[in-house]
Amino acid sequence: MSLPLSSGQTLYQQLVDSFAESIHQGTLKPGKRLPAIRRVAQSHQVSINTVLNAWQILEDRGLIESRPQSGYYVRGVLPAVTRSVKPLPAKINDPSAQKLELIEQVFAAQNNPDYTNISLACPQDGTFYPAARIGRITASILRQNPDIIGRYALPPGSERLREEIARRALHNGINLPPQAITLTHGCMEALQLALRAVTKPGDCIGLESPTYFFLFPLLASLGLKALEIPTDPQQGLSLDALEMLLQEKRVQAVIAMPGAQNPLGYVMPLENKKRLAKLVNTYYVPLLEDGLYDELQFEWPLSPPVKAFDSEGWVIYCTSFTKTVAPDFRVGWTAAGRFHDAIAHLKAVSSMAESRLLSETLAEFLASGGYDHHLRTLRRRYAANLDAARGILARHFPQGTRATLPHGGFVFWVELPGNIDTVEMFHRLLQEQICVTPGALYSLSDRYKHALRLSCCYPFDERYTWALQRTGALACEMTGLAPGQDQGLPLRPQVV
Repeated sequence: MSLPLSSGQTLYQQLVDSFAESIHQGTLKPGKRLPAIRRVAQSHQVSINTVLNAWQILEDRGLIESRPQSGYYVRGVLPAVTRSVKPLPAKINDPSAQKLELIEQVFAAQNNPDYTNISLACPQDGTFYPAARIGRITASILRQNPDIIGRYALPPGSERLREEIARRALHNGINLPPQAITLTHGCMEALQLALRAVTKPGDCIGLESPTYFFLFPLLASLGLKALEIPTDPQQGLSLDALEMLLQEKRVQAVIAMPGAQNPLGYVMPLENKKRLAKLVNTYYVPLLEDGLYDELQFEWPLSPPVKAFDSEGWVIYCTSFTKTVAPDFRVGWTAAGRFHDAIAHLKAVSSMAESRLLSETLAEFLASGGYDHHLRTLRRRYAANLDAARGILARHFPQGTRATLPHGGFVFWVELPGNIDTVEMFHRLLQEQICVTPGALYSLSDRYKHALRLSCCYPFDERYTWALQRTGALACEMTGLAPGQDQGLPLRPQVV
């Protein structure tokens, strides 16, 4: 058979995707020998060099290995995190001063340019963003309209950008007019405005567990309490547990990231998303849906957000372009349904509007068609980075290490064996100028003291790979366990 060449993909990339998918789905099992190179070339109607290029990429990603005088084989399986949490007690918590101090320490280390960072969820290389293209668009707008920086941006902000956002939202199943969109200063402001609109001090907010750690100080700043809900690393938020809490009126709002969740990387199954939308609309409890990584899902077509199934406007969708286009612009947006007017008013009286120059630049980039091509390249790169990083873990971290199998984004969750405290590991690695994020940050309890969140949004250069290897060596030292050597790394979930 011949390979169907998709737009923007080379033949060897198509071949890589085809065989990677067979490995991910278990069709090609660990230890299985791959077909002979000449046979693959004939059956797919490509050249031998094309197959060799594809095999090299699969080997670099750690999916296959070459054995002298024998051929290429599928590597073994790095165990996946199949259940990261036990049933959680429905306990309302406030972040301790110690927890907030640890968050500040991690932020300080992540911002230190002398440290090698393997956990910050912010791409640290210009090649992850279309910087040159964005620069040219910005310069062109300034040439054509030099007075733009001399005029105030007023609410509701750039109409053209809101029109482009509405047009793209249709691709994800969200049908809304530009007037229903509020531009924000990144996704965090969108979440903050939403919380201010739908809660009052003392209210309780349901969160995934583990969840993005900066939500804890955000809730504390607004006088809100947190209740952690069990979250499966492959299926997402426990909807049975959530329904019980909604029936008992235990939470006044819910924050969740159903698409490429940080830190687990899962994409909630479609049926679960539909049920989640039905639950919040049935019990009249707002869901703040964080869609920051939605456009970085690996599978195509993209799974639509919960907002696509929101019948009565109880889902507040929040996202931004910081992870995909221009982090320094910090332009985000929210589609708030029945809460639109309240959030738009809060935005206007707190930070007025987003920069007109930056908004028009983004609008032109979205309209020009370059965004989709950029996203395809970015998704492929992050998928390859995750495979490669898990390969390093398989060889250098202690035997028994487990890691999640992300369906999007560039972060993943690692659980270490034995009695290990990753906060202690964090402090020891800082002495070697390596920064990781301990699992304790992602919960108000101590249940994740054995876990780490790692990030793959960096160039895989000698400095990054050395930091991963050194972290694995320290983990082996602290646990007293030998490194895994030849554990492998499928990307899609495989329960072991």
